[in-house]
Amino acid sequence: MYHLKEHLVSWEKKLEFAASKKAALNLPARCQRQTMVQNYVVRRQKAEQCDGYASVKDIYGKNIVAKYECIGHIQKHVGTKLRKLKSKRKDLGGRGKLTDAFIDKLQNYYGIAIRDNVNNLQGMQRAVIAAFFHCCSNAKQQMHGQCPVGPDSWCKYQQAVSKDKIYIDKSKGLPPNLINIIKPTYMKLCDQNLLAKCLLGKTQNSNECFNGILWKFIPKDVFVSLTILRLGGYMAVVQFNKRFQGLIDILKHFGVTNGVLTLKGFSELDEIRKTDSKRHSLTVAKVATKKID
Repeated sequence: MYHLKEHLVSWEKKLEFAASKKAALNLPARCQRQTMVQNYVVRRQKAEQCDGYASVKDIYGKNIVAKYECIGHIQKHVGTKLRKLKSKRKDLGGRGKLTDAFIDKLQNYYGIAIRDNVNNLQGMQRAVIAAFFHCCSNAKQQMHGQCPVGPDSWCKYQQAVSKDKIYIDKSKGLPPNLINIIKPTYMKLCDQNLLAKCLLGKTQNSNECFNGILWKFIPKDVFVSLTILRLGGYMAVVQFNKRFQGLIDILKHFGVTNGVLTLKGFSELDEIRKTDSKRHSLTVAKVATKKID
């Protein structure tokens, strides 16, 4: 009987949090917040509204928790909202109207405007508004009045004006009646309260990269014990920071001798990851799909 009781006590310590999904999401968020130093303004970058945030946003009382958005996700909101509007109104679709190509173009300009005006809220708002009218312009209706002027402007019309040249706009743009329909939807994304969350110009790419490594060790759809959960988290952190070389160092620490094929395989995997990371970090790669007309 004594051994059974001892076993149960030991097992209780390893039990997972078995409450509702919402409560399970609240607990780690609350614990993480409570471990932070009090009486400081905490800035928290945020990709999407998490289920646990509402229950912990006021955990510091009068101290402010400023949330920052992933600029990549905010940029995608342009396409999402315009496509949703297009699905509701069938008169917006068709040739010369609100096509997917036009939405992608406007979304690219919106993202570029944010990235070019980091830590400049007023400039960022002017740029995203100018991007809308720039994309809607065509040869018959020039709406480049809010675009930056001068030879270094990203607007080719303003470049031509500064050089006393005639600019022939080949863009199809949008007719005035469609501009008036989509303008309210787009202008909601130009609100300063939203853009203020993008001032740091940060993304969630690094977080998503770590999450991908973590889910390889402990898939989200597989139940594991607390011990396995911790072990998977530790291994993900090691691999994220030191790649596979970090795992080799751990094996050496425990006296495990690694074979030649293991060392060679881990080294090749690290080189592949390093090469891909450098390639994706190149400016050419970043703007390859964001070419401005």
